[in-house]
Amino acid sequence: MQISWEVRNRFRLFREERDFLLHVENARNRSILAAEQSLELQSEGRGWARNMVNRLCIDLQGRVNQPCTRDNVKENYITPIDHPVTVRLVGAVPVGATCAWSFDDGDGPQASTFDCAEPVNLRVRYGKQTVATVDVSAGADPTQRVQTEIQVRDVFVAGLGDSIASGEGNPDRPLALSDEGFCFRSYLGTAGAQYYRPSRHGYKGGRACEAPDTLANWQHYSALWFNAPCHRSLYSYQARTALALAVRYTHIAVTYLPLACTGASIGDGLLGSQRARECPPGKTGVCNTSVNAQVAELREALTAAKKRQPDRTLDLVLLSVGANDVYFSGLVADVIVETATERALFRRSGVMASVDDSRDALARELPQNFVKLREALKPLVGGDLSHVVYVSYANPALADGGVPCRGGRAGFDIHPSFNADPQRLARVSTFVDTEFLPQLKGLATCTRGALCRDPEADRMTFVDAHQAAFADHGFCAHSGNDPEFDRSCFAENGQSFNPDIVSSASQPMLCGRGASEYRAYLPRARWIRDANDSYFAAMTYPQGLPAASQPTDIHDATWGVLSAVYGGAVHPSAEGHAAMADAALPAASAVLGLDAVPPNVTRGFLPQLLPSAQQ
Repeated sequence: MQISWEVRNRFRLFREERDFLLHVENARNRSILAAEQSLELQSEGRGWARNMVNRLCIDLQGRVNQPCTRDNVKENYITPIDHPVTVRLVGAVPVGATCAWSFDDGDGPQASTFDCAEPVNLRVRYGKQTVATVDVSAGADPTQRVQTEIQVRDVFVAGLGDSIASGEGNPDRPLALSDEGFCFRSYLGTAGAQYYRPSRHGYKGGRACEAPDTLANWQHYSALWFNAPCHRSLYSYQARTALALAVRYTHIAVTYLPLACTGASIGDGLLGSQRARECPPGKTGVCNTSVNAQVAELREALTAAKKRQPDRTLDLVLLSVGANDVYFSGLVADVIVETATERALFRRSGVMASVDDSRDALARELPQNFVKLREALKPLVGGDLSHVVYVSYANPALADGGVPCRGGRAGFDIHPSFNADPQRLARVSTFVDTEFLPQLKGLATCTRGALCRDPEADRMTFVDAHQAAFADHGFCAHSGNDPEFDRSCFAENGQSFNPDIVSSASQPMLCGRGASEYRAYLPRARWIRDANDSYFAAMTYPQGLPAASQPTDIHDATWGVLSAVYGGAVHPSAEGHAAMADAALPAASAVLGLDAVPPNVTRGFLPQLLPSAQQ
């Protein structure tokens, strides 16, 4: 016999244990990817996070609830004073035996007696060891005593970085699409050039280009994010890795602080403030278009925690950053925007970049930025940057074991001017594989001539094991097992949408089916969202843009382009993030030393104190 114990609802972001248990049940003997696929099928493609997102210890504005009521108990989120634990006697327990339990954390024992088949629930104090003792009596047999020590380790994990870190492309509650069309103007040709794409479900305003409406009215029907200003999502690899630690290790609790933000670079986002992506749905109508620097937010949280608990440390930082420092979204725009008018407009507004621009930034700016980032992070992790797990990017444009995607309009025909140019695509793919990813690895690990003052202390823990898996799952990957809607309605020839300006107002899809049948969270061969996915799942009208690029009319041509790409085109899907989390989890466990903890159990017979009653 031995005493078994585990922390209940140990992913502390979740207010309700049922949400945690759903993940525990789906994780049994499965990878994070297999668990995600199982949950996707259970939710019929609507996604497991769609209701959980309203039951968290961090609200939709990004504020930590203090206190946070978790399973009817008020807790301090960043500095818990105790943890809920379930204790059981397991092994060869005699049938009908009685268990006299005692729990002592140094302030005198708490005693209770139960049938040995009953689990015992209690709260144990943070930072203190509780000795659990049980005396097992069964009929005339001698009483046996079993003892163990309970001490919960609360692991503080922060998530930092850009849109790959935040989970862009995967709204916690995806947009509900209408089967009817919504008009966008086109830059092409005459002032009268227009086209229709699916509208938002519930939107009752003007759908024709001649019927303007307010952005506030339209945004009332937007997708829901765990954090709208940063497009932060529970599907992100950072949330999934932190959650997986809690699922796998029963003697810890995980306090997770997500700070990653779409659009972040090292200078604008991590070390300085940045523009918000979208406003949270609120009644006030006030929109703060700026987001505080992530490192400053983390420093503030850690300082406040240490005031209450001087020994509180930041145990792990999950980090992905660098793509925006080399204008990656500009490279994507350069690949997919085909028509001369749009290309000229984009170039003028600085939304487009060439491989030469990126190469220049990679050589000149990124190494210096990394030096600054290291200096800022070092004091937060006790001077040891191995506690920063840097998760690298995957090449988004590969399929069939690493063959570059061919390009074309397939997956990008949500906008008439989009067409992934094969030559530009091949050039970007080669740049990512042969220059960008190797240079990032060098910067994170203090190799390839990276500027590191003390390579031993400055070296981050580096993760890139997921890159090989993505070589089969880029944006152009297809399979006969893809969702039926995708196979019927997203045409491989890039002609998915009805070009007839009259009939497309009521039926924008050429396949004749309703866009509302699309499901963002079903297993697919592609783990990278294409522009069609981005529009169908998130349809983002980015409100944090500079005033000059902020159109007043919701039918404006600019919105047509932005809504197609700003919801996560060329970003990993929930499956892609789960695969990234599978790669990050062993590294995180190793940094935390979680696989090296032996259990503490003693057992023995008690001398018979009283003769048992004869049966």
